[in-house]
Amino acid sequence: MPGQPRYLWLAELLRGPILTGELGPGSRLPSRSRLARTHGVSEQVSRHALRLLVSEGLVEARPGSGYFVRPVPAVHRFSRTDRASGSGVDPLRTGEAEIATVQADNGVARRLALRDGEAVFRSRRLGTSDGRPIALHTAWEPARLTAGTLRTPADADPGTGVLDRLTAAGIGIDRVVEEVGVRPLREPEAAALGLAPGLPVLVVERTHFSGRRPVETSDLVGSTEHCRLVYRLSLARPQRRRP
Repeated sequence: MPGQPRYLWLAELLRGPILTGELGPGSRLPSRSRLARTHGVSEQVSRHALRLLVSEGLVEARPGSGYFVRPVPAVHRFSRTDRASGSGVDPLRTGEAEIATVQADNGVARRLALRDGEAVFRSRRLGTSDGRPIALHTAWEPARLTAGTLRTPADADPGTGVLDRLTAAGIGIDRVVEEVGVRPLREPEAAALGLAPGLPVLVVERTHFSGRRPVETSDLVGSTEHCRLVYRLSLARPQRRRP
């Protein structure tokens, strides 16, 4: 295109075969110097073109090896509808929960309407797909709700959800609020997911309420490349008024 920067022209030239599959996942791209010689551009132009493809997620740079077409990441879809909806989304494989009693930090205390430092049960589960960590689920619950009973997260049978467990403890849950956003990955989460700290991740903050009282809150953290959220919404038809 007349007037188009040369690096954009070169990037488009490389992008086409990647998108059509002519260059499959794992294919090695020509080096910067070879691209420069082949297409009559400077190495600076070829470097900018390759960096653009890296930023688009089509190409990955491997230090000491060159540039390669990235494999298409496997995507896991999380159903965010109630159990009666029958979303058809397969559950993620999860390991045994790591449960500890900790002091609520400012953020958790605010979400649970507690005082800073109040005791909470913290539960962590790592979700995997094909042996690869995909998402980290961390939940916090005021310890005073079930302490001294057999209904704490540590005492519950594996697979028992928070709704059934707290209902059995006499705490009825009647409302769930969910907030979805993106933020940088934090150090402890990065270690669990095998990702670099600071990468943008998808975060679902979910809080269960009994009346106006929050009784449990959780974070579902996952790579934006590998995680999608699926919502099924029922549309109620308004009743027609009789003439």
